[in-house]
Amino acid sequence: MKKPLNVFFIMSLLLLVSGCGGVYYGAMEKIGVHKRDILVDRVVEARDSQQETKEQFTSALEHFSSVINFQGGELEDKYKELKKELDKSEDQAEEVRDRVAAVEDVADALFKEWEGELDQYSSASLRQSSEKQLKQTKAHYYKLIGAMKKAEAKIDPVLDPLRDQVLFLKHNLNARAIASLQTALSRLETDVSRLIRDMELSMKEADSFIQTLKAE
Repeated sequence: MKKPLNVFFIMSLLLLVSGCGGVYYGAMEKIGVHKRDILVDRVVEARDSQQETKEQFTSALEHFSSVINFQGGELEDKYKELKKELDKSEDQAEEVRDRVAAVEDVADALFKEWEGELDQYSSASLRQSSEKQLKQTKAHYYKLIGAMKKAEAKIDPVLDPLRDQVLFLKHNLNARAIASLQTALSRLETDVSRLIRDMELSMKEADSFIQTLKAE
């Protein structure tokens, strides 16, 4: 009975300190989970979150189009439907930002630790090998985080017109609001396409980076 209690205690402690990077990473290392492992996990989570974001914004665009093709019935119901999609999109966007920030945090901690430990080598050849590996890993990481940031930057250009149109529709449940949506549709379709393209590129970079870390 003691073992489950100990595990529960450790997990509770980790949840408490997860907001303090250094303390959290130190606690994880004591149970055999190193920064490299955490980095892989967080890249996976960021990649999966981007996939979910891609799907959510595709869904939001479909609902947006359905309002434009509205043929009758309660326009307020369509507003509520679109507002729900906007809220989901907002939540998904926030999750992506948090996931990318989490990747950056552990990567910074890993590289600082790695650089600091180079001077601990007594073997010049091993130090040189480790330093070379560090540079290669950094290069792959910067390519990854650049792709993630580029994709993240495409989110607001989609969210902004969605927010505007949902707000306008809220106070104008009539043909004028539908006409406004029609005007915004073409631009929105372009922005969603760009977002999806960059999300897909970012996810590919994530898969490549994960394989690189696992191979080292």
